Amino acid sequence: MSRIYKAIDRNGERWLLLVFYVMLVGTMFIEVVRREVFSYSSIWGEEIVRYSFIYLAWIGAASAVKERGHIRIDVLMNYVPKTVKTLLYIFGDIVMFVVALVAFYWSWDTVTVSWRFGSVTHGLRISQVFFLFAVPFGFALIMLRLVQSFLRDISDLRNGHPVYEGDKLFD
Repeated sequence: MSRIYKAIDRNGERWLLLVFYVMLVGTMFIEVVRREVFSYSSIWGEEIVRYSFIYLAWIGAASAVKERGHIRIDVLMNYVPKTVKTLLYIFGDIVMFVVALVAFYWSWDTVTVSWRFGSVTHGLRISQVFFLFAVPFGFALIMLRLVQSFLRDISDLRNGHPVYEGDKLFD
């Protein structure tokens, strides 16, 4: 069981991103061919592409948090000792967790209201809950990755290791 958990922990976002990206590109390709060759388009194709893109964005945000690849200004980090750097990363993770928790709460409220009233999408006529769920799902993944990051940073601080800063795009 731990092998499966480790595989999901290591590659879960990648697999989900791949599924939604292939769905987005494949549906977009089909719709372009249908529109240009057959002069016919469908509403469902547009909705699938739109909602796949929304899931891509939220899962990608969680992946960026995991890899510490989200946007940050780290000029100051080059001038502080490694203990202060670790504490700053921990503080940033705590602040981001609080924001994600508030956003999760409000986005989950939207999902429950949609569930209660039975709202459906315009083209597919299926429950909108499946698509509104992308936002709380993304924030739940972000919070999970922030907890992992926080525990990793605490461990690095205790053991005197340099804090994980993610891969650098430019050196």
